[in-house]
Amino acid sequence: MTDPIADYLTRLRNAISAKHRVVEVPASNLKKEITKILFEKGYILNYKFVEDGPQGTIKVALKYDAVNKVNAIKKLERVSTPGMRKYTGYKDMPRVINGLGIAIISTSKGVMTDKEASALKIGGEVLCYVY
Repeated sequence: MTDPIADYLTRLRNAISAKHRVVEVPASNLKKEITKILFEKGYILNYKFVEDGPQGTIKVALKYDAVNKVNAIKKLERVSTPGMRKYTGYKDMPRVINGLGIAIISTSKGVMTDKEASALKIGGEVLCYVY
C-alpha cells in the first residue's frame, strides 16, 4: 500500500456512504492521532484502539444526526500525497470553508489542526481537510 492515510480516509468515506455505524481500519501512530483529532472536534462519536497482532486496529464509531440521519462529516479530502507533498508555513495556513472545517497538519510538534499550528506558529505537511 502506497498511501495508508488515503486508505484510512477512503474507508471512512465508504462507511459513511454505506451508512455503517462502526468501521475498522488497520492502526498506525499517525492514524491514531488523526482519529483523536476527529473525536476531539466532534466529527466521530467514539473510537477504540484494539491491540491484536503486530499492528492492531482502530474501531471508529461514526456520528449521525438522530433526527435526519445525516453524518457529521460532509467531506474528507486528502491533500498531501506521496507523489506530491503539500507543506505550509504558519502564515500561509489553509482555511477550510472559511474556518468552519479543519485542516489536519503533521508538524514537528505532532499532528494537530490548522488553528493549533497557527497558535504555536509552526507549519508542516497538510494531511487532509475535514468538513
